[in-house]
Amino acid sequence: MSSEYTTRVVDSPNTLKHRVYIEKNGVPVSAFHDVPLYANEDKTIFNMIVEVPRWTNAKLEISKDEPFNPIKQDVKKGKLRFVRNCFPHHGYIWNYGAFPQTWEDPTQVHPETKARGDNDPLDVCEIGEQVGYVGQIKQVKVLGVMALLDEGETDWKVIVVDIHDPLASKLNDIEDVERHLPGFIRATNEWFRIYKIPDGKPENQFAFSGEAKNKKYATEVIHETHVAWKRLISGEIPSKSEAYDIQVYNTSVGASPYKVSNDDEVVKNVPANTAKAPAPIDPSIDKWFFISGQTIM
Repeated sequence: MSSEYTTRVVDSPNTLKHRVYIEKNGVPVSAFHDVPLYANEDKTIFNMIVEVPRWTNAKLEISKDEPFNPIKQDVKKGKLRFVRNCFPHHGYIWNYGAFPQTWEDPTQVHPETKARGDNDPLDVCEIGEQVGYVGQIKQVKVLGVMALLDEGETDWKVIVVDIHDPLASKLNDIEDVERHLPGFIRATNEWFRIYKIPDGKPENQFAFSGEAKNKKYATEVIHETHVAWKRLISGEIPSKSEAYDIQVYNTSVGASPYKVSNDDEVVKNVPANTAKAPAPIDPSIDKWFFISGQTIM
């Protein structure tokens, strides 16, 4: 897997032009649609695409609205978005990313969370000890899931571990995380609850009173979002509506009406590799915020 896939980096990190594309054997593919969800035939190991390496602050994500869905930094009101450091956390506390070939359908209300999907690939928190890199494809096993309710939408956070991590053989379900990494689930809950408070937003809420559901439940969520993605990429449901607008070009999904060949113009239009050194960021990004309840100190 790792030998097939590489990254194509465009321009400097911390700029509006920065993009990280996924390549397969040197040809651009869609990070959203072309990288397989499952890494093995018995469907117990998954491919995760790293968007944000641990300890970093830039809010990078797979772009839904650009052909071949490169990873780019989120923008709000024309400015690049960074998460704040909320004591005792620095940046993201896991390798944060997404499962390819999944989609949280914004037209469907989940029967237990009572909220619609957030129109993104399924979010993943990889808790192994190695710090990843943007665009890395990790092979992971699933441990559990939390259901963040983000501005009225269901925003699942699947907890996984890299299969090559030293603890991987001991981590097989959500209760194993507390046994071997005590406090980590609590820290994950806290991180998601408070990370928007420094930007003037209220504390985030969770379904299930913040409980992390087990591996079986998480696997069902993955399956549901994979089925939703299949409906999207096959054209069974439109790629554009009042609720969403998704670029669905791909090079590998056989039944998809949006499949293109490697010599198609849309593939040729993907920018060349022009990797540059990171641009400087405002020193305020490194500020530490001390939060007590919803009070910032």
